[in-house]
Amino acid sequence: MKVGKVSETVLKRSVLKQIRTKREELLLGAGVGEDCAAIKLKEDETFVISTDPITGTVKDIGSLSVHVTANDLASAGAEPVAIMLTILLPEDSYESDLKEMMSQIEEVCAQLHIQIAGGHTEITRAVNQPIISISGIGKVKDGKVISTGGAKPGQDIVVTKWIGIEGTSILAKDHELELLEKYPRNLIESAKNLDHYISVVTEAAEAVKSGVSAMHDVTEGGIFGALWEMAEASGVGLEIDLKKIPIKQETVEICEFYDLNPYCLISSGCMLMAIDNGYDLVRNLEKLGINAAVIGKAVTGKDRVILNEDEKRFLEPPKSDEIYNVKSV
Repeated sequence: MKVGKVSETVLKRSVLKQIRTKREELLLGAGVGEDCAAIKLKEDETFVISTDPITGTVKDIGSLSVHVTANDLASAGAEPVAIMLTILLPEDSYESDLKEMMSQIEEVCAQLHIQIAGGHTEITRAVNQPIISISGIGKVKDGKVISTGGAKPGQDIVVTKWIGIEGTSILAKDHELELLEKYPRNLIESAKNLDHYISVVTEAAEAVKSGVSAMHDVTEGGIFGALWEMAEASGVGLEIDLKKIPIKQETVEICEFYDLNPYCLISSGCMLMAIDNGYDLVRNLEKLGINAAVIGKAVTGKDRVILNEDEKRFLEPPKSDEIYNVKSV
């Protein structure tokens, strides 16, 4: 496609035509020449806004972009309502690529009842692979916003599902042939399908009902990065049992293959929570078919400690995600 904004014909055919999910809160949505969206909420509701780009992968970029933003909103206790899209494509892109991305985006929006409110789509020489940046808009009852910084000493620290599942799925898809030289196809297929667990909207809603104090979706920097960020935002210390952190065997194998630390691997689909009654929350989530575990406690002070039997180490501020250290073997 030609450099610049996509043509009106392409916009109508491959972007706007894909948008089918509607919400009553949107008074003005996506359309030709529309640069803004208008949303009306009830008097006792608060806007929650989040933004995130997807830059680490190309496959399933549309699906991931919506899930990541919806997860951010859910971690604040909010119901996702709408998204604004910015899609930047390299010059060698085809209209079919754009249509496929929009199809993925709309599919996830339909699952989560989110409306695409508008955005911008452009072909540009400034990128060498597709970039999708999404701003998400959610709503929450007044006074019910959950922050990353709400953890209190004595509370249980809970994680849902397993760490590293997003990174594992991305690596299995992007490096499938290379991994198949060592591992059986069923392991690689299982790793690729971990993206089915990427949404945390359901567990976040259950956690809010259970009285959660803090939530943080585990994205870049992995579980170690998310633990540090929650502790830093909350002004608490941590005592975490490494062996209680849930991890899939597929993640262990693929991280070993590329010499990666799975605890520092991008982990969308895993939610970190602080709550008084952690084991009750775990049981409630299990009734919904969601794996969860209590992995430690928030404590008074500033020490953020990871315990592995007799070994003791201290968390450090998050660094670049492990997925960026992958080189073909």
